[in-house]
This record gives sequence, C-alpha cells and structure tokens, in this order.
Amino acid sequence: MSRPAVFLDRDGVLCEDRPDYVKSWAEWRWIPGALEGAAALAKAGRALVVVSNQACVRKGIVSRDTLDGILARMRADLEAAGAPLAGIYVCPHGDEDRCDCRKPKPGLLLAAAHDLNLDLGASTLVGDALRDREAALAAGSRFVLVLSGQGTRWAAEAKKLGLTIPTAQDLRAAVPLVLQP
Repeated sequence: MSRPAVFLDRDGVLCEDRPDYVKSWAEWRWIPGALEGAAALAKAGRALVVVSNQACVRKGIVSRDTLDGILARMRADLEAAGAPLAGIYVCPHGDEDRCDCRKPKPGLLLAAAHDLNLDLGASTLVGDALRDREAALAAGSRFVLVLSGQGTRWAAEAKKLGLTIPTAQDLRAAVPLVLQP
C-alpha cells in the first residue's frame, strides 16, 4: 500500500538560499524552524523526501561528490532531529538540458513515488517557488508555499497571476497546512 509523502525543496525551505549556491557544508545555514517542522511531519507519519534542482553541478560550481557530502550531512541532521528521510532526489541539470527531472517538471516526484511506493495524490510538496508548485500539480500532489527563501517574491507573483496558494512563513508554520485533509 502506498503512503503519503511530504516533498521538501532544499534551498529556501530547509537551508538558506544563496545566489551563489551552497557550495560546502560550511556555507549551509538551516532555516529556523526547518528541523522542527520536518520532525513534526515525520511524527505525523509522512515520508519525507527532498526534491531539489541543483544546477550548480551542471555549471561545474559544485562537484557531485561535494553535493553528495552536503546532502549526507543534511540527512544526518534531519535524522538526529527526528525527521529521517525516505529519499533524496536531485536534478543536477540546467534549464538548457531540457530533462524530465528539473522542476517545474514532475520527474523527481514521479521517480520518488515509483521507488518509495508513495501516494502522489495524498502527498504535498513544500517549496518556495512557483516552479515547485508546477511540479507538484503536474504530479497530482498538493503544494504549500513557504515565504522563507524566495517565497515572498513568488507569493507576490502568484497574487499578480490571481493564484490562491496555501502559504506559510516557514516549514514549521506549514505543518498544519500540510496535514489538513
């Protein structure tokens, strides 16, 4: 039987988004409330899956080994906080690659659902950009926008477009929105 998941964008939801990319663990900064929010979602029985575009690999700014090291440290911190990850799915490509995994396409979510036996219709993606919303909707999942990261800018854009999007200050504040039926 498939289970519901919470897909978590990385930059802007879990860690502070940097215009020059998080290039090492020393540059990683947890967004306040991210660990607590993830732990609350895990406690509620949701599978936690990180889904992240990481064009820094394609651009040669960060090696895949360095990225994997950063993700391993992230995973360890989440697990220590009571929020073990079911999976991490990363798109290392750039827009020019026109791959199926780079959000706003739903490839990362579809792959995770297949690999981890997840119920996309009962799942939610928490992100800080409209491309995250597009990926969630294309996969048949719900979406919650957080204002951390680039969320404030994208919330203003959504308003201009006439979109009504569930919005929270950060991942901790998003928990009730994610868990509502």
